[in-house]
Amino acid sequence: MKTIKDLERKLQKTDYKQARLYLFCNFIALMLISAYSTLMLSPTIQLVFPEGGDSRKQMIAIFVLTLFGCGVFTIYAASLFFRKKSKQLGVLMALGASRKRLAPGLFKEVLFLSSVASIAGILAGFPLVWILWSGFRLLIVDNSDMVLNLNLSCLFIPVLFALLVIIFSLALANRYLVRTDILEVIREEHKNEPVKAPGKWCGPVGFLLIFAGFLLGYYVPGLYMETFSAMPPAWVNLSYSPVFIGLYFVVLHTVVHGWIPHRKAPYKNIISRSMMKFQGKQTVNNLLVGTVLIAGACFASGYIFSIMGPQLTTNAPKPYAYLFPYRADQDMPDKEEVAEIAAEHNVSLKDWTEADYVSLAFDGEIQYIMPDEHLKTVYEELSTLETCMSESTFNRITGQKADVLSGTFMTISDAEEVATYHLRTYGSLITNPVTKESISTEFAGFLHYDLLFKKNGYMVLDDSDYEKISRELTKEYRGKLSLFNVNGEDNYDFAYDLFHTLVSKTDDSCYMPFYVDIYTKANHEKAGISYDDFTSEINHFQKSDPDSTTFRTEWAYMPVFQILNSHDFLMTYSVYIMMFLFIFIICLIAACIILHTRCQTIALNNRYLFEDLKRLGASPEFLTREVKKQCTNVFLMPSVVGITAMGFVFFMILFINDNRISHSEVTSILLSIVSFAVLGIFLYGVYRITVREIKRQLSL
Repeated sequence: MKTIKDLERKLQKTDYKQARLYLFCNFIALMLISAYSTLMLSPTIQLVFPEGGDSRKQMIAIFVLTLFGCGVFTIYAASLFFRKKSKQLGVLMALGASRKRLAPGLFKEVLFLSSVASIAGILAGFPLVWILWSGFRLLIVDNSDMVLNLNLSCLFIPVLFALLVIIFSLALANRYLVRTDILEVIREEHKNEPVKAPGKWCGPVGFLLIFAGFLLGYYVPGLYMETFSAMPPAWVNLSYSPVFIGLYFVVLHTVVHGWIPHRKAPYKNIISRSMMKFQGKQTVNNLLVGTVLIAGACFASGYIFSIMGPQLTTNAPKPYAYLFPYRADQDMPDKEEVAEIAAEHNVSLKDWTEADYVSLAFDGEIQYIMPDEHLKTVYEELSTLETCMSESTFNRITGQKADVLSGTFMTISDAEEVATYHLRTYGSLITNPVTKESISTEFAGFLHYDLLFKKNGYMVLDDSDYEKISRELTKEYRGKLSLFNVNGEDNYDFAYDLFHTLVSKTDDSCYMPFYVDIYTKANHEKAGISYDDFTSEINHFQKSDPDSTTFRTEWAYMPVFQILNSHDFLMTYSVYIMMFLFIFIICLIAACIILHTRCQTIALNNRYLFEDLKRLGASPEFLTREVKKQCTNVFLMPSVVGITAMGFVFFMILFINDNRISHSEVTSILLSIVSFAVLGIFLYGVYRITVREIKRQLSL
């Protein structure tokens, strides 16, 4: 070696382990962000997740958490890389190299490493998405909705993140170069980063802030809408900020004080506690990120089971296994035709029942979102069409003895009255859409019959009111219900065949979502709002596949076939389940990598401590115990706080919806607890692998 440049190149080669860790961390962060954004912005997901819906908001919220976690992770990786790099810089500066001389080589190396890791990570996100999504389709469910289409605009997010990573790395490199104290630079690698010890109040206060933050985040958007009659802007989400402040306090308390008092035995576990405390800043940051990612994984699994729980309850046996509604002007299969289809599948019918219903106009206030995001509430006498039946028809179908008073209406809910917020519980006027004759009315409560429970609901009227208000209605506003069972064991092929027969015999005028009727366009135009968005949605609905999620969950005349619903549940909700399963995997992978890397960093940075303990006669069992305690501290706190916090949030959401926990929600909670336990077991497995790897590197 004859020049500084040769020496610089030689030192870079000897420090390849530092570069390898830096490359690995950046690569993983960019791969996860690229994969998440690719799937989140794909037309497959955007088409199914409703605009402004809770599922889309939750998906974006977890993505923000993932961005936050990966951002802190890459910052930590860069800081660690330059702390190790400081020794090399110090040696070259001691030999006379100036900052101006070292800058090109250092910037070139950082730019090269950051760019390679970022580009490789972004590109690796695409095969990761393809492998996971193809695995879902191969092993779980596959249908037309599951065809994955990609939108290259998704590259904007990971590319922007990569640019920020590169800029930060170059800025950090410049920070080290501007130092003039050579000895300080050389000592940088061995400097500890203890955090300022707060009082023991920070832990309890942290939990209170987490609780308060969740409540504020849940209620503030609604309060904003009521106060300002406008959709809440993005900054309203800052109401969740106490959660992160509280989480920081909890992590800080864990690192500095721990949760077990040490007054009686102040020297117990002093080695493992000191290793965490003396590198407190790095440890706090990593535990914070790990907690957030584990919480995101728990939320994703909880969302999946919140869908599956009610489905298990819905699939309980009902008085009629088959029900299909249709408009009276449609040429639909009668009992004989249905029996012929059944015979083709070796099935026979029993308990055939038919009932009439009508579509009547109810008055009410409609809330519109204006182009400027303000809310406009308009009262309309002809607000929406609602499906109505007489009390005698309801009693004949159900075997109940309901008595609906004249001048009132009752709405059919399920036995537990779950999700009644979307059912009609208001109205003072019912109008015949043909004759325009009206009668006064008011809501008189719920009737209960699971089979007739649907999103837009059935209204039950007094027989005399029903007869009066439905006179002269044309077939367009009349409908029929056909209900029946089958003898012996049910047959899925028959149910599927009958469903597609009903779809094929229904004309285009009936292909509409349940939330659209003849008054939708007129009311929008009266309010001064463009109807184009609704038109495009309806057009898409008409062309959609009958087996698609949109069609099966939103068609106004969707039949209720118990065996079809239970067998096709995964197919119907496949995109929702697969997206949140993907989120679960991404968050869990990121959390495991961060916690595993943190354990290795703490232990290996304190290698000299373990060597000193060996020389002092510490046994391998003692040193192994210290390694385990250190790893337990890193894994246990994020796991407990993340799982507990999301368990609380999940329970809070289910309870606040209707101020009670229903039977189906209890099922969802129990399934979620099982999933949290499985997640904990998986993290314990990663913990065991981490301990074994550290023992190998420390030669224990």
